[in-house]
Amino acid sequence: MTTLLYSHPACLAHDTGAGHPERPDRLRVILKALEGDEFKALVRREPPKASEDQIRLVHPQSFIDRVLGAIPLEGHTILDPDTIVSPGSGEAALRAVGAVCTAVDEIMAGEGRNAFCAVRPPGHHAEPERAMGFCLFNNVAIGAQHARAAHGLERIAVIDFDVHHGNGTQAAFESDPDLFYASTHQWPHYPGSGAREETGMGNIFNEPLAGLSGGKEFKAAYEGRIFPALVEFQPDFIFISAGFDAHADDPLASLRLLEEDYAWVTRRISEIADTSCAGRVVSALEGGYNLAALSASVAAHVKSLMEAS
Repeated sequence: MTTLLYSHPACLAHDTGAGHPERPDRLRVILKALEGDEFKALVRREPPKASEDQIRLVHPQSFIDRVLGAIPLEGHTILDPDTIVSPGSGEAALRAVGAVCTAVDEIMAGEGRNAFCAVRPPGHHAEPERAMGFCLFNNVAIGAQHARAAHGLERIAVIDFDVHHGNGTQAAFESDPDLFYASTHQWPHYPGSGAREETGMGNIFNEPLAGLSGGKEFKAAYEGRIFPALVEFQPDFIFISAGFDAHADDPLASLRLLEEDYAWVTRRISEIADTSCAGRVVSALEGGYNLAALSASVAAHVKSLMEAS
């Protein structure tokens, strides 16, 4: 079995403007890092655009129309102080969702064991009716619902190790006990959600980390609470919201993770997937804004996915 890699040139055309941290160079350095000899076994695919039917699994049609209708013919449109779109943003967002949904389809068809979606814009801050935090559509939440709708799966888990809490994914999941969401994130920090007491229907597991926490605290959060809960949940499919901005060198936060921490958590998630859902894991890029740290961390993450496959 192999690891699938999904990306598309359209994701480079999402221009957020000069000085914006969520910039096309993020994807360029990732793709460059994944050209190395150790990644030759990756099966590389260009995803289709998602359908509006797929996006409607999480976002109402009125929201879809509002986001796609805001895409300018030239220049930039500001959706919120952090979230900016340009003429290429609509296709980029559709390809990002399409990557996650297609990864699910092709893993379920036996074409790969797991997958990494090197896409942008990211998704985990996008609430069902609100684009925010650099995110337009919630790529992973849509992928989770697509796994249920298209393949009859029931119990879907998302593990989110971005430094920011995935408020959008939590909002999409918190009222459905067959959807599991777990997050480690810096606290207090943007977007202000993610307290440990936010538990949904017993299906939400937030583990806030104080600024300057490193690998020791990160591992303790997973081994102490998140992984036991995930094992008990027995998912049919696992998604990863793979943000790498908890790295010690990232400029937008102050956690102290290193590449080996991302390799470790990826291995552990893959081990649990092996026992619960035949190794089925789809990971999608979220944050990570220091280019050197991002490329090295993604390389460690993908290498661990490949070793698991």
